[in-house]
Amino acid sequence: MNLIELLPSGQRGATPESTYESFITWVEDRGIELYPAQDEAAMELVQGNNVILATPTGSGKSLVAVAAHFHSLARGEVSFYTAPIKALVSEKFFSLCEIFGAENVGMVTGDSSVNADAPIICCTAEILANMALREGEDADVGTVVMDEFHFYSDPQRGWAWQLPLIELPQAQFLLMSATLGDVTRFEDELTARTQRHTTTVAHAERPIPLHYYYSEEPVQEAIEELIETRQTPVYIVHFSQLDAIDRAQGLLSVNVCTREEKDRIAELIGGFRFAAGFGKTLNRLVRAGIGVHHAGMLPKYRRLVEQLAQAGLLKVICGTDTLGVGINVPIRTVMITALTKFDGTRMRGLKAREFHQIAGRAGRAGFDTSGTVVVQAPEYVIENKKAMDKARAKFGEDPKKLRQVTKKKPPQGFVSWSEKTFDKLVVADPEPLTSSFQITHSMILNLLERPGDSFGAARRILTENHETPTRQKVLQRSALGILRELLATGVVVREDEPDHFGNHLALTVHLQQNFALNQPLSPFALAAIEVLDAESPTYALDVVSVIESTLDTPRQVVGMQEKKARGEAIGRMKADGIGYDERMNVVDEITYPKPLEDLLEQSFETYRSGAPWLAEFELAPKSIVRDMYERAMSFTDYVQYYQLARSEGVLLRYLTDAYKALQQSVPRDALREDLEDLIAWLGELVRQIDSSLLDEWEKMAHGEIPDDHSDEIVPPTPERLTSNERAFRVMVRNEMFRRVTLFADEQDAALGELDGEAGFDAGAWAEALDGYFDEHEDIDDGPAARGQEYFVVTKEPKRWVVRQIFKDPAGNNDWGIDAYVDLVASDEAGAAVVTVTGIGRLD
Repeated sequence: MNLIELLPSGQRGATPESTYESFITWVEDRGIELYPAQDEAAMELVQGNNVILATPTGSGKSLVAVAAHFHSLARGEVSFYTAPIKALVSEKFFSLCEIFGAENVGMVTGDSSVNADAPIICCTAEILANMALREGEDADVGTVVMDEFHFYSDPQRGWAWQLPLIELPQAQFLLMSATLGDVTRFEDELTARTQRHTTTVAHAERPIPLHYYYSEEPVQEAIEELIETRQTPVYIVHFSQLDAIDRAQGLLSVNVCTREEKDRIAELIGGFRFAAGFGKTLNRLVRAGIGVHHAGMLPKYRRLVEQLAQAGLLKVICGTDTLGVGINVPIRTVMITALTKFDGTRMRGLKAREFHQIAGRAGRAGFDTSGTVVVQAPEYVIENKKAMDKARAKFGEDPKKLRQVTKKKPPQGFVSWSEKTFDKLVVADPEPLTSSFQITHSMILNLLERPGDSFGAARRILTENHETPTRQKVLQRSALGILRELLATGVVVREDEPDHFGNHLALTVHLQQNFALNQPLSPFALAAIEVLDAESPTYALDVVSVIESTLDTPRQVVGMQEKKARGEAIGRMKADGIGYDERMNVVDEITYPKPLEDLLEQSFETYRSGAPWLAEFELAPKSIVRDMYERAMSFTDYVQYYQLARSEGVLLRYLTDAYKALQQSVPRDALREDLEDLIAWLGELVRQIDSSLLDEWEKMAHGEIPDDHSDEIVPPTPERLTSNERAFRVMVRNEMFRRVTLFADEQDAALGELDGEAGFDAGAWAEALDGYFDEHEDIDDGPAARGQEYFVVTKEPKRWVVRQIFKDPAGNNDWGIDAYVDLVASDEAGAAVVTVTGIGRLD
């Protein structure tokens, strides 16, 4: 039953009693009986009160959120659901579409929106915070559901959870998290600001109780015992992606699943397209009933693991703590391999909130009567215990013999933990939420966009935020400095006569909605593109470099680029006999590629002098899309070349963002045929690897409800690659030109790896190299050599016959590579499948 059908008649005239009764009717129709805490929270919401829901994981907070949205609909008001990550926002969007009907639910992200006028809106916290800045109490906001509210303490993003509390007094709030700690401050402040009573519901017992154990057994043995005693599914938490993958592969020797379960997995994933590299590893693991889950995976791989786990077919999942943020994966046992983590700055112990957020994933409602949390002792402690047990078995309790047992010491710099650490965390309450408020240029500009008393709003935000008085004064000084800068550059002017709200300040520019979220440097990119030489053979690639400089830097990718560049430089210097010290001095200066760095940074400084609000944003020159294109590599080639198997998802998200930015930011009059080819290639490359990120964005950009949220294990097959002839042609050209670049570098071994199966091994390529360089001094592998005149295609029904002509210095152009492209195989592979048929002088 669609819940919208049960709205009390009269809507705005609906009473708390009729709204509550309709909601309960829907709940009972679904065969659900509310827990006491859920019932209490729902009753408080329909009475118009704020609710702080601090109940354990698995206690049904999502159902209470549904009650909040239903109550808002009954009053004819707009409700907002906010969460910290897009994946969770998207998951709730689809869930609410099923409950209320797709026409009543919208989703807004930083770069697109769908059904934005719907009465229920799902968005990230920053979207609502920007609305609160621009509109304040005039915003059309009736109810705000803030999920994972403990992100209030996040150092970078906590401001977005705090601002709506200050600037939306008209709203009714539902704040939800399993790890809130003391919420007295929020309860008192919400009541005072909204003039609504605020109730904290935090007394609920966890529906599925947890049992905690500290293990000093070797991890492998502990896991095998959990499997044997049927404490599965087990989620093994690591704090490094590499450790998670290594652990999963180490479990292949254990018989995790029954034959019937393995057959069922094989049946479900039969049509799933696993790419080379990590895809092959994951294919082998899931067929054995073992999953891997971390943020660096392709979305389709993470989704596959989640769906197989939901089907009860994965007995063990090795991953990081990414499952701690609300994603729905049923787990019976959580095994935590360490009580320390690297937080980006240092290695430190887990906080109580982090521990309980992870541990809370254990126990499946409707399946388990209890959940289990196992924490492993440090590895050196486990090994020492094993050595002592062995000594006791041999020598008994002889103290002299036992003292002679060599014990391992913790590694240097190791942050240790013990059973006492574990015991304290189990009983510890989550740490109090601490304010992480900040003030930025974009916040000041958004406030100045607000109709009404924007100066008064700024004063309120700066004096009534939750920072200490000392910190508030620092923020006030920062705000004054920003305002002076805006006045000095003419972005803000002081009017002699105030407007009818009493404001003397006025903006001379207007920013787009969600300015700080949707590529804030896009206007700079537009200006920078205008100064490029449109006749240059590198124009298309230079446009890409401009766009790439405005995107967030994927540290894992550029880190491996830098590592590769340094390794190759060291190899060359060693071969040239350069000493160690000199090599190290040179290597320290080597970084990842940054095309147009000087031009871009000079242009940015000039541009920023007239746009001071960009001071908080950094230009980041880099080359990932350009590098992939110049190297003529496929996604798989690139992953292998830079050893990015653990960061495929990071790379794909970056390529997707680059494609979106190219589509959105490059004006039509700046397009050129080779640039359009490149954009088409990039879009199709992303779509063939994993279309989920791109499909949802493109549907939302056209105002459509994305329809790819399915329970099917195998994701929808992308459109046939060859149906996008423009992009496919670029892919074929890249495959051919990759061989040109390797030929120019005399990489006969690498060429042999590409074409050995076709009969062109390293020896055949070496012979061709000798023949060419006997006749020609050099070969051009620059942008001009990629021109259409050097690439010839003859189309046949099931294949293309292609020729790549070498561009030589003399202009003879009498050498090249012949090949054919299997169209059917290319569609199946999602990449151009090229078979070389000849190398040498052309007929």
